[in-house]
This record gives sequence, structure tokens and C-alpha cells, in this order.
Amino acid sequence: MTREDMEVLIHGAQQIPYNPQKDALVVNIMQPREAPAEEFRTLRTRLNHLQSSQPLHTLVITSASPAEGKSFTAANLAISHAQLAGKRVLLADFDFRRPTVNSTFQIPGQLGLTDYLTGKASLREILYQIADTNLFILPAGGAVPNPLELLNLVQCRTLIDDLRNHFDWVILDSPPLLFAADGNLLSTMCDGTILVVRIGTTTFDSVTRAMQSLCENNVLGVVVNGARRGELYSKYSYYHDYYAPDGDPDSPAAIEEPAENEVAPVHSN
Repeated sequence: MTREDMEVLIHGAQQIPYNPQKDALVVNIMQPREAPAEEFRTLRTRLNHLQSSQPLHTLVITSASPAEGKSFTAANLAISHAQLAGKRVLLADFDFRRPTVNSTFQIPGQLGLTDYLTGKASLREILYQIADTNLFILPAGGAVPNPLELLNLVQCRTLIDDLRNHFDWVILDSPPLLFAADGNLLSTMCDGTILVVRIGTTTFDSVTRAMQSLCENNVLGVVVNGARRGELYSKYSYYHDYYAPDGDPDSPAAIEEPAENEVAPVHSN
């Protein structure tokens, strides 16, 4: 696909309203200054700083095991980037085994990346844009028996390379590293990888094995999710009421400048 054709396709993306599921823990893309988004803005700032000194446009968000907050982190980071004027951002659901982006943003239809890679749909049919924003979405698509084989297709690498040239940020939600080889393969196709771990769930051994499975030069950092009240110093304690209205001490939150019930990066390269 030529650069001109891709631009035409992007400008003609299907428009959908910002209407996430009520129980989806995503910040409001229309309210960039609300408190719960603060931690993701801080992570966004760090990544933009890295981007100014190195070619960094495609980013894999993954975890060692399921239920550690990778999809939550990918969605909110994409929203945070899209809130910057002039930044074109794409959230792509490459977790073909357990996709969530489609339901989180209530995207109509069932077509997605698996359908594109198997020749059942065009890119135009699966690309969506949140109306009046810079956020674009590629859902995962229908279930397939061979997710890893699809990721190994030349078309997959070509697609990621093409997207890199047309978006400021391409954020990929991928399967957990220790349960499938998909995330490891995707990390070799992208500029950087962020590993999400969850306090009280992820073991040190899991983190070690997950890090060893990745290319060292590709890992940008580790994000810690699900901190209990008091485990991290509190700067934005009022976030707790937003993320845990029922008093759940393990609700996930955001990133950086660790606060109660928030995600916080603990290591970066």
C-alpha cells in the first residue's frame, strides 16, 4: 500500500462515538485534565521524551501472566497519547486469544485483524476512529485456531511497518508472555516493549522468565499494577474513590508518581 493510499484509508476510517463499557476502567478521553488520568500522562511524557531521542513509534504492552492489567494499561496509555493535539494514535488488539478492546470500546461488528490477515476483510473494514479525537482502533477480529501462524505471516510484519509510518504511536495489546509465544514475536516487530506486573499476583520468577524471553534492548520498562493502599506513597489519594467506589483495595489505576491503588513503573532502561 502506498503512503497516499494509507492516508486516504486513515482519513476514511469508520467513525464511532466514545462509549466505553460502564465497568471499563478507562479514563475519559474528552476530559484530559481529570485526576485519574494523571499517572498515564506522566508515563506518556516519559515515552515522548524517549521518542525524541530514538525511533520509537510501535509499542507492545504485555505481561507475564493473565489478569495483570496489560489491556487496561494499553487502552489508557493510548487514550492519554491521543489527548495531545496533533498526535495520531492507534490501539491495536493483537491478543487474538483473549481480545478485550472490541468490548471495552463497544466497537460494532465482528471483523478485525484476524479477518484482515486471513484475507476475509480489508483494512478499511476494520479501522475505526473515535469521533472528534485522534484515537484509532484496530480490533482483534474473529477467533482463529492458529494465532501464532497469523503473526508469522509477512502481511503482519508489513502491516505493523506501514502503521509505524502513519501514526505517532501504535500501541499493541498482546497475549501474556509465559502463556503464548505471540508477545515475544510481536516484540521483535516493534520498537519497544512494556511489561505489566501486578502486586500480589506476579511472582519474581515469572517476571524473571518473562524478561528473559524478550530481547533485552527492546524492553523499555516495567509497570506495576494493583498496589494496595499504603504499599506505595500517596500523592493522589483521591483517585481511590474513582477506581474503587466500593472500597476494593486492589483496583488498578494509573502510572508513575505512585499513588494509592495505582500502576507505577519501577524500572526503565
